[in-house]
Amino acid sequence: MPGQTTVVAVTSLAREAFVARGSGVSVVCSQGARLGAALHAAIHPGVSGIISFGISGGLHPELVAGNWIVASAVRYRDRVIETDSKWRHELSKRLPGAVLADIVGSDAMVPTPSEKSHLHRTTGAFAVDMESHLAAEVAAAHQIPFAACRVIIDAAHRALPSAAGLALDSNGSVNVFAVMRSVLQSPSQLPDLFRAAFDACIAERALRKGRKQLGPGFGSPFVDGRAAERDFAGQADVPNDFLRPPICETT
Repeated sequence: MPGQTTVVAVTSLAREAFVARGSGVSVVCSQGARLGAALHAAIHPGVSGIISFGISGGLHPELVAGNWIVASAVRYRDRVIETDSKWRHELSKRLPGAVLADIVGSDAMVPTPSEKSHLHRTTGAFAVDMESHLAAEVAAAHQIPFAACRVIIDAAHRALPSAAGLALDSNGSVNVFAVMRSVLQSPSQLPDLFRAAFDACIAERALRKGRKQLGPGFGSPFVDGRAAERDFAGQADVPNDFLRPPICETT
């Protein structure tokens, strides 16, 4: 439709991408360098904003699984990219109880409490993920408004088992066989793996609830959501299916 505007939602997991869907939203789901390339390719004149959406690791000791964080800025190495002030204000209104703080980007998982503590002390960030800095950089390059809102999945004191790093395949879907192999090789990680799975359930419930609260266009002040509101209100709930077929790298 001429004049229609779109928000690009950036995720790395197939489950995040499925939850992110909605009227007026284009989802880009990938990882690492592939994510940056896919996001650049998704930019067109109708794109009015980019939002990083999904789960993140907690760095602040008081944040627990299910807590929301709205990014005031995204840090990566020596660069700090601020989020759009109007958009983050709207996100904070629609996500009651969300913490407004910096998010830091990482090129790899941050699995141990000591690594999380160090990252919190050195950056001041409250959460870490592997997508927000890439989304922020693309938004800055194209001079497009940027925002980020993330749900904590692993608290700062939680250790991620080695199987967690193998749990996802290249398109962001669960690789059950890789997890099983890792557990068979190192059964001692099972307690941490069970805790991680429990935290993941809490985080996903929060993610689904928050997505409904954000509404069409993720609350972007740059999108006229009136026409999209009806479509979004009628959108069916996503089934709780951990083995849903991959939908990554879609726009």
